[in-house]
Amino acid sequence: MERSKARRPFKDQYLIAYNTVSAVLWFGVAGRTLLLLPLVGHENVYAGVGNYTKWAQTLAILEVFHILLGLLRSSFATTLLQVSSRILLVWGVCNPFEGPKGSLFYSTMLLAWGVTEICRYSYYVTSIVGRTPAFLTWLRYNTFYILYPMGAGSEALCIYRALSEARSYNEILYWVFVGILVTYPPGLYNQYTHMIRQRRKNIRGKKREK
Repeated sequence: MERSKARRPFKDQYLIAYNTVSAVLWFGVAGRTLLLLPLVGHENVYAGVGNYTKWAQTLAILEVFHILLGLLRSSFATTLLQVSSRILLVWGVCNPFEGPKGSLFYSTMLLAWGVTEICRYSYYVTSIVGRTPAFLTWLRYNTFYILYPMGAGSEALCIYRALSEARSYNEILYWVFVGILVTYPPGLYNQYTHMIRQRRKNIRGKKREK
């Protein structure tokens, strides 16, 4: 019992540090994208933020281990799917192929990801501390109505723009991308309805507290 009490502060400190760093990194992604769009145009956004985004997203692999180690209570399958799909996008779709890099959809994808993650990680930090502002709760459980379709649609269009190059490179890779595209509508529906359920659950909890 004493051991678990001793461990908890370290666990909380680690999660506060991880979520704070992640929020700052994604603020950098969104901020850079917004600055670059009017300065260099969407065709050149990747050159200014692509590498930064790859590593900001790669850090999220730790979240899979957080669940395995019991640091977080979340669905392992859902988290693994979300993290792996984004890793595929930044390393396997947008990194090697020119079509997605010069596309406006790359920028809209980063903006959707960036705002979503700033809200999510900031919410987690304040939840651990026990002081979550009402506006942050509102952002966490309402912005997804716009950001999820925007993000998923941009992801799918980035993959679509990589298809011709992928086919020239490897026929199997082309069909892998096609298969992934087919999963987007049901995947978005699943994530969207999950967040709606989470929103309802959170709102009910807040009402009971009042």
